[in-house]
Amino acid sequence: MRNIQLTILLLASFLAACSASQGELVETTSAVTGGATTFKLEGWADNWFAAYLGDVLIVEDSVSITTERSFNAEATTFEADYPLQLNFILKDFKENDTGLEYIGANNQQMGDGGFIMQLTDMGSGAVVATSNADWACTVVHMAPLDKSCESEANPVAGTAPCDFVNLGEPEGWQAADFDDSDWTATTVHSAAAVGVKDGYNQISWDSAAQIIWGPDLETDNTLLCRVTVDAPN
Repeated sequence: MRNIQLTILLLASFLAACSASQGELVETTSAVTGGATTFKLEGWADNWFAAYLGDVLIVEDSVSITTERSFNAEATTFEADYPLQLNFILKDFKENDTGLEYIGANNQQMGDGGFIMQLTDMGSGAVVATSNADWACTVVHMAPLDKSCESEANPVAGTAPCDFVNLGEPEGWQAADFDDSDWTATTVHSAAAVGVKDGYNQISWDSAAQIIWGPDLETDNTLLCRVTVDAPN
């Protein structure tokens, strides 16, 4: 019976993703079940994010990262037990490892990122976690390392000035006991600097929720972030 329920939930999430369009608030029920508490995770990213409970996927942005302008928001409910180890992959759109978008067009440019999240305990109605400067984040893809690449007539990834860094995901980074003490790239940015729009405006954000990214909104293309959510006192 449990396998049938999981299949139904996965199918519902798939159908929601298929029907999603840019700028919407997409509401789903996650296949993550079995805990004592029901949570609602709401997130918005420029352009894409995936959220995990440990190494189990909770929700993935309904609009593919290959979409240049993806500003929808995601809201999903799932069941879990305190404490929660939440892990996030955050990506800004880039056409390739140059880090650029609209390559070859008059508006060829570096994109900029941004992410915000809040987690609500549906039993109490309290917001128990928000994105903020206390999260542990690290940048694993940076490009271009020289911003003059943006003006290149024929930008080539890995060739100056379009060099890049791609560190990949550290082994075991989603484990609760992973040492993230050196993950200090977490930076709070203003809504104006990120240029929030579309799905962002369809969520009533808690005042504690902050927009985070790496130190450089343009050069930092992919981040990994971790936060542990303990039971409220």
